[in-house]
Amino acid sequence: MAETIVVQNEKKKLEGKVIIVTGGASGIGEAMARLFANHNPSMIVIADIQDQRGNVVATSIGTQICSYIHCDVSDEPQVKSMVDFTVKNFGQLDIMFSNAGIVNACNQILGIDLSAYDRLMDVNARGMLACVKHAGKAMVDDGVKGSIVCMVSTAASLAADGHSDYTMSKHAVLGLMRSASQELGKYGIRVNCVSPSLVGTPMSCEACGTDVEGVEKRSLSSIIVITWLVLKVSHVADVVLFLASDDSAFITGHNMAVDGGYFGG
Repeated sequence: MAETIVVQNEKKKLEGKVIIVTGGASGIGEAMARLFANHNPSMIVIADIQDQRGNVVATSIGTQICSYIHCDVSDEPQVKSMVDFTVKNFGQLDIMFSNAGIVNACNQILGIDLSAYDRLMDVNARGMLACVKHAGKAMVDDGVKGSIVCMVSTAASLAADGHSDYTMSKHAVLGLMRSASQELGKYGIRVNCVSPSLVGTPMSCEACGTDVEGVEKRSLSSIIVITWLVLKVSHVADVVLFLASDDSAFITGHNMAVDGGYFGG
């Protein structure tokens, strides 16, 4: 006899979870905080360096389930303080969405600005390592079988013309995720990456020297042949939610591309 499938109302996927979202004051981080809030978390901690914007986002979501803290992820003591604040005030840490990152303006290899490179690597690679380190430690100490999701990019697997520094930083995060998933797996902690192609966020618009419409047109020119869709922040957010929640309980060490199949064919 065939199994009967009962379709129920969508469950709240983050019931009672405590979550940190770095880079949560705008772009994908903000979208994630808002999506997470729809799934009954105990608390979402938004961390960013955009204090005014971060406080506005937290207030608009609701201070009963969302809090803002200043954190520059390139400064390890600030990362540790962010995690300690979360555990002390809200009991434990279940999910870390390590999303904070920057991109420099087009930086050709023959004239690359190494000072700008150092800052970018401090945020994108060193900062990601600090977040994984301290989130993982908090989870291990409290016996939490948590989920760590790192934001990368298709640049983690491919070349980005004129952005060698950014490409290097994202390749580094991919290696971090693969290593961390092995080390933390024995504690029941999952570590995964999400790799979107170009999406219209403030950071990508600034890097492209255009507005959201311009970024979407650039994305459309690459992806329309495959999917007839333009990548939106909401598409990325849905994938992060999947990896953060128990829906992906048997997935770790995975880099999930959100690129319409264009780069994976």
